[in-house]
Amino acid sequence: MIRYKSNKQLTIEEFKAPFEIKLDKENRWAKLAALIPWDELADIYYRGLSKKMGPPAIDARIVIGALIVKHKLGLDDRETIETIRENPYIQFFLGLSEYTYEDVFDRSLFTTLRYRMGLDKFDAMTVELIKRSSVKKPRKTPMPPKPDKSDDNSKGPHNDSPENTTNQGKLLLDATVAGQTIIYPTDLGLIGQARQESERIIDVLCVTGKVDQKPRTYRRVARKQYLNVAKKKRKSKKEIRKAIGQQLRYLRRNLKSINSLLDNVESQPFPLNRRDQKIFFVIQHIFDQQMKMYTTRTHSIEDRIVNIYQPYVRPIVRGKEKAKVEFGSKIGVSQCNGYARINTLNWNAYNESTDLKMQVDDFKQANGHYPEVVIVDKIYGTRENRNWLKERDIRFSGKPLGRPRKEVLSPYQKRKQKIEQGLRNEIEGKFGQGKNAYDLNRVRTRTAKTSESWIACIVFVMNLIKHSKDFLFSIVNELKNSLEKIVFRYFVNPTMILLLVKC
Repeated sequence: MIRYKSNKQLTIEEFKAPFEIKLDKENRWAKLAALIPWDELADIYYRGLSKKMGPPAIDARIVIGALIVKHKLGLDDRETIETIRENPYIQFFLGLSEYTYEDVFDRSLFTTLRYRMGLDKFDAMTVELIKRSSVKKPRKTPMPPKPDKSDDNSKGPHNDSPENTTNQGKLLLDATVAGQTIIYPTDLGLIGQARQESERIIDVLCVTGKVDQKPRTYRRVARKQYLNVAKKKRKSKKEIRKAIGQQLRYLRRNLKSINSLLDNVESQPFPLNRRDQKIFFVIQHIFDQQMKMYTTRTHSIEDRIVNIYQPYVRPIVRGKEKAKVEFGSKIGVSQCNGYARINTLNWNAYNESTDLKMQVDDFKQANGHYPEVVIVDKIYGTRENRNWLKERDIRFSGKPLGRPRKEVLSPYQKRKQKIEQGLRNEIEGKFGQGKNAYDLNRVRTRTAKTSESWIACIVFVMNLIKHSKDFLFSIVNELKNSLEKIVFRYFVNPTMILLLVKC
């Protein structure tokens, strides 16, 4: 059942606080609250919820505002609730009419909210921010002056085509990895952890099934052999392979014992709970993968599992200087006028050049027209993508395929090409902002659904900050235009100009 009141809130001066303190209307939370279209975001949040069935839902503004506070300040779930309870400005931001000492909701509800929101709802909120952007004419990137008509080198295949009135804007595309917070996986460590979980499951089955004689596991010997190699600072390949073989044989013995115990247990309901069933299923897949790599002497396999508790995480080879391999989800992001959208979120490694058509179509659906130019990395410049863009009169900012052309580019064309390639720094800076300031590379949720919601919320918060800056930029522009009109009106005659010069 939906319970929602319109957010036509009282002014901040009427907000009731203890000790009769007066809140500052210039506070950052008060300013941000005035810029957010709460009613439109609430409509997006209530999509899929029943209007009649179920208990009354928490107010949408409280839910969305709490998620904004959490990721804007970089807090955990418990600390977010405490911060809201202690700060009257944040309570005003959440839409409360007066200060309260009680928690707005229990911290455990954050997990349910992440399941409920998802990637689609946060993307819809981002589209609403783009529509509500107060900047009517975004700041243009300075371009070099156009060449004279007498410049002979301005003609040729690199020269700009006639301006297309239907295509507008510059679309930036790129991909990155949102790192998951997991222990760095090694084959020996993963097998050792799987062995310990198998031993724990055996203990659970023996207790629930009331088994008189527990099957032999050799856990002390296995643990000692594992630590003798794992604690070494320098391990040879021969030592690692020997230790992996030992742990695989212990794990195989334990899996056989678990299967025999499950066949003999007659208790109802099933002796293993849902979590233990999932772990048992995962460690069997880990054993099959590791045994295959061990026997074939390879170090790669399809759909490789790197964490028992988050089996959906995959290793993604990036080749970066800091880390050649990252563990998390790969996201394809498009950006226009400073607003970023997640068009693709995939837990497997894939070629991001396949996202170009979908990202351009999403841009047209949100803006009503195609972009004028697509600024991307070299990997997007496939022959198929170039032909697809050419059919829609969209310019591809990149070098043409094949050998370098004999025609020499004019200085204007060279400067323009250099400036457009430099625009890619904007989307790279967006990735840096998300990873350094909002922990986009340290996702701390435990399921794939909540992780996707976590990532999407971070991108939404960054767009919200961009939206607030655009609003301030529009105010400055209005003041500037007003001053220019006043100066032109009262100081346009030559006599006043001479007086000003003499002064």
